[in-house]
Amino acid sequence: MRLTPLSAIALLAASTSGYCLAAVQADTTTPQLADTYINDAILPPIISWHGGSESLILAADSKWATPFEQNGLKTSPSYDETFAWLDKLIAESEMLKKVSIGKSPQGREIWMIVASKEGAEDASALASNGKPTLLVQAGIHSGEIDGKDAGMMLLRDMVFNGKSGLLDNANLLFVPIFSVDGHERSSEYNRVNQRGPVNMGWRTTAQNLNLNRDYAKADTPEMQHMLRAINSWQPDLYIDVHVTDGIDYQYDVTFGYNLPQGKSPSIYNWLENSYRPRIESALSEQGHIPGPLVFAIDNADISKGMSLWNASPRFSNGYGDARHLPTILIENHSLKPFKQRVLGTYVMLESSLQAIADDSTKLKSAIKQDKYRYSPRVTLTWQQEQQAQGWDFKGIGYTLEQSAISGNEIVRWNGQPQLYPNLPVIGGTQADIKVNRPDAYYIPPQWQEVIERMSVHGIRMTTLDKPTQLKLQQYQFANPSFNNTDYEGRQQVKADVTSQAVDVKLPTGTVRIDTKQPLGDLAILLLEPQSPDSLFQWGFFNPIFTRTEYIENYAVEPLAAKMLKDDPALQAEFDKALKDPEFAANPRARLRWFYERSPYFDNQYLKYPVLRGN
Repeated sequence: MRLTPLSAIALLAASTSGYCLAAVQADTTTPQLADTYINDAILPPIISWHGGSESLILAADSKWATPFEQNGLKTSPSYDETFAWLDKLIAESEMLKKVSIGKSPQGREIWMIVASKEGAEDASALASNGKPTLLVQAGIHSGEIDGKDAGMMLLRDMVFNGKSGLLDNANLLFVPIFSVDGHERSSEYNRVNQRGPVNMGWRTTAQNLNLNRDYAKADTPEMQHMLRAINSWQPDLYIDVHVTDGIDYQYDVTFGYNLPQGKSPSIYNWLENSYRPRIESALSEQGHIPGPLVFAIDNADISKGMSLWNASPRFSNGYGDARHLPTILIENHSLKPFKQRVLGTYVMLESSLQAIADDSTKLKSAIKQDKYRYSPRVTLTWQQEQQAQGWDFKGIGYTLEQSAISGNEIVRWNGQPQLYPNLPVIGGTQADIKVNRPDAYYIPPQWQEVIERMSVHGIRMTTLDKPTQLKLQQYQFANPSFNNTDYEGRQQVKADVTSQAVDVKLPTGTVRIDTKQPLGDLAILLLEPQSPDSLFQWGFFNPIFTRTEYIENYAVEPLAAKMLKDDPALQAEFDKALKDPEFAANPRARLRWFYERSPYFDNQYLKYPVLRGN
């Protein structure tokens, strides 16, 4: 094994911290030592693992061993290697087809494997078989690639190893690599906190954007392709495979989904009461330790408890809640070896196919109930509150040590299982800002980017073919606050919001969005300005904060005098304003006060161009 300068530093750190050195001393190409990695020297102690799912592994010299199996269960193939292997497999079976959902900014195809007993090649053919469909997406963060290798093994076993019956009553859509450009920015130094594979892709796209922050705003070509694929292929269950970081614990496969307080309570009930028990049972039977999503309130003090995450629509699971698509976020534990994580993912994908096949009627019923619920009041934001029930957390023991490097106390995980009983759980489950459900929204035709994004999401729209006079509601903004730094390629904004009735003539080409449609809740979260993932807060409407017409002081002075002479009530209002010493001492503010009340002032300034029907 080649020792780099970083490796030497890691060895020194390990010798003083008590962490295991066996990993970096061993021959890492030997399959028997597949659980060891170069960064083990600076990571917490590795926990030995063996489980029944190891029986899924083919010998390295088997004809249909995946690249993962061929290389000691330590590596994941490149983009070209992945699809070269998959192309050979697809050529062996009529059940498998390969379709492109679009190209990345660097020109790579984002491939999706369609697996069905009928060999469906397009969305309409797949829909015609009437079976529920599972969409599995790997590599949205391409260094977190477990799902790719697990899916390749599962497809192989469907073709050659007696598991074609998984497709008797279900279909599988499998995207091996979502962030294809990030996947090819691969290095052994990309994710120091993760045990394998040896080379890992980059977290963000070639444009340095995080795809799992892009569901709502849909800025990236990759996300736009995925949303169009979801709209076209209409999966019944969506699984997004990640690898987490943070703290050490016993769980190797954690997963979660929307909360009951969200937009899809019927889907939550199916996931919590039907899906989770089945999946956890399958994982446990194969020697894995499943658990809910793990987010510590304080990584240095487990006793403070766990955070229950109510995801917003910028994330896959929050987006699934908003559009009523059952969505599972898998977070495999980064400190578990790559082999263990891949095998756990395989078990979860296989059992998920079985779950939707066996319980498709209840699943589809839950989806339909949520799509057509049309709640009259819609929650936009949530406040944190402590949950009634605590959590018995399967953790790892640790101590705090004073660091000579940082000067802070740092956590030292000792590798010993420890149960932390009845930890407090705090989550965003108390409704905060709510709005009444409008019957429709109206977007003026000049806001083309906004209209295009609504179309990408699959939201149904109609267009006015003639000018139309309507009584509507319009939001007025005050005190806009812009983020000081760029976030995901955009300058986000918040503002105080009030609403007023308006009688307005809408021009030809205005887009109308009815909220009583399957994606009506998603439309509300995208268009209500107080929603944290609204297109307003993402900066799509920032031009409305720019003033483009002005009036010179020499014109305001006589205009103000005439306004006061003609309107005694205005004189009284001005006299009252002058009682504010700061205002009275500011000539510009005094002149602006008159300009804003004159017919020359921009009547669209700080007004939201999207109008609400009653």
